Amino acid sequence: MMAAIPRIGPDWAALWRQAGALMDVILHIGAHRTGTTTFQDYMRRNLTELNAMGTGFWGPRRTRRGVFAGILPKPGAATGRNLQKRGIGRVKLGCARACTRGHRHLVISDENMIGSVCGNLDKDALYPAVGERMARFAPAFEDQKTRVFLTIRALDRYWVSALGFAITRGRGVPNKADLDRLVQGRRSWRDVITDVACAMPYADITVLPFENYAGQPDVQLALMTGQAGPATHARNWCNATPEPDTLRQMVAARGQTSTGLSGTERWYPFDAAQTAHLRETYLDDLFWLRTGADGLANFTQGTGANRTGINPAIARNARGHGYDIEKREMG
Repeated sequence: MMAAIPRIGPDWAALWRQAGALMDVILHIGAHRTGTTTFQDYMRRNLTELNAMGTGFWGPRRTRRGVFAGILPKPGAATGRNLQKRGIGRVKLGCARACTRGHRHLVISDENMIGSVCGNLDKDALYPAVGERMARFAPAFEDQKTRVFLTIRALDRYWVSALGFAITRGRGVPNKADLDRLVQGRRSWRDVITDVACAMPYADITVLPFENYAGQPDVQLALMTGQAGPATHARNWCNATPEPDTLRQMVAARGQTSTGLSGTERWYPFDAAQTAHLRETYLDDLFWLRTGADGLANFTQGTGANRTGINPAIARNARGHGYDIEKREMG
């Protein structure tokens, strides 16, 4: 009988089991245009101090340059390999290595996990494929203590910021028909949260309102880890929507029409009726979150830079509030 071959190197399967027992994985999944770039910049600039505190960080510079490769399908020649399985294994090994370095928390921040701004605009819908996308990531974290953090924003402000960002990436200025399609879309943050919860039923989901946490990455980190975040670089602001003059110059340089790009300090293309509809939908989302979110998510309302109020999820088997459900179905 052939003698057993001695193991060379660490037992990564054992380390992964140990990681699941000792380390929290915190998925910061966006949404876009809610300060994600600011948060990631803050984490990168404070990485040495964070590591000393026992907090590891993966941002887009890592996740999009190999760690998540293969988890989401991409066009290409068939190789016969299960790229998703390989990607899941890569994430698990990375988490195990983080645990061996003494990290108690691993914050993974990448808003592209749930989709993209241009993808939303292409479909005139809010993250229409988020459930399918997160379901592909789910096996990488299902044996781990996993928490998901999602920041939401008033829908009119979200779409204005998304449209401004898209213009900087070469898209034209939207006309009224384009805006009407966005306003008439039936998906809201409630749908996004529900899809994430269905895709990752083992994860605890926390939702933050952008309006109360904008420009406070240190406060967001404290909510994630239970530890005060470094104050250094905590008030840097990254990737803000350009002012209308800048947008007009971009559009003119490409030979596109700037009709509709009004304003001097902030561009706002929606009319009063469109604004009212989008804000009413967002208020419905907030009502649903504050009254338990059907047990799917916790809603953390900022009441100041260092104080928060938390609306916990109700029991998983409890029903939601009929008023809100009926109102949404009739709307």
